[in-house]
Amino acid sequence: MALLQFVRHEVVSLKRHPEFSEKWLQDTIATDPSIIGLGELEFIDRERILDRSGRLDLLLSDGDSTRYEVELMLGQTDPSHIIRCIEYWDLERRRYPAYEHVAVLIAEDITSRFLNIINLMAGNIPMIAIQLSALKIGDQLVLNFITVMNQTSLRRDDEVEAISTEVDRAYWDTRVGQPIMKIADGLLELVNQSGKRKCFLKYLKGHSGISEEGDWRNLIGILPKRAYLHFRVRVQEPESWIPRIEELGLNVVKQRQNRLRVTVNPQQFQQHRVFLSELVAATIADDEVET
Repeated sequence: MALLQFVRHEVVSLKRHPEFSEKWLQDTIATDPSIIGLGELEFIDRERILDRSGRLDLLLSDGDSTRYEVELMLGQTDPSHIIRCIEYWDLERRRYPAYEHVAVLIAEDITSRFLNIINLMAGNIPMIAIQLSALKIGDQLVLNFITVMNQTSLRRDDEVEAISTEVDRAYWDTRVGQPIMKIADGLLELVNQSGKRKCFLKYLKGHSGISEEGDWRNLIGILPKRAYLHFRVRVQEPESWIPRIEELGLNVVKQRQNRLRVTVNPQQFQQHRVFLSELVAATIADDEVET
């Protein structure tokens, strides 16, 4: 393996640079939202007009249940941008209560005063602060995004089901690849083996799901990504399942209403298919008890 070579860089101020404007930064992030370091996000909108309150720089999504209202600031943070960021977040969450909403401020210089103000709001406003550094290396420009504050652990009260545009299977096969979508097929097989009702896969632009015929609700929510797939199940006593899932080396997150979000790749799905069949069977049983 070749040794890495040290290369000197020069810090560039985007605010003072004649070529790199805020519009350019919007375009760059919109093309690939993952560069800001918050995961495999999707671009929804830019310069979004908000009723009597201006324009939201960027609206991003995790493709499932969370939206990110992003305010960009070249140079140093100031009170007006902090207020604007929070105001846009509040307007969007009121307009679309089915989603979780996170306010995101990206600036070249995040001051300690800003961080102190946000800490006072901790627990009330889910907010992420990202400091952006532009580095010139030779004739190339590198954007370095560093999360300096992440205050997003808030309760969720919304029970409204998110609505999305229907698509076909080919859309998802192209977007994430057939090996990932075969995991969804496998989950459907486990559901139909364990349940008393015939279910099917439905495909939406933001996510997929397994539902019973004629039922708009997801029995199992599915969020395919390029290298793995998230699926969400509801079980009784989720705390008893979490250690078992983690012992297998699978990532699991407890969400609202006794829901667990489990992450698997194709190899893990085949390796732990027997256990996942047990988990799905518990999901089916729990759904039957509650309905």
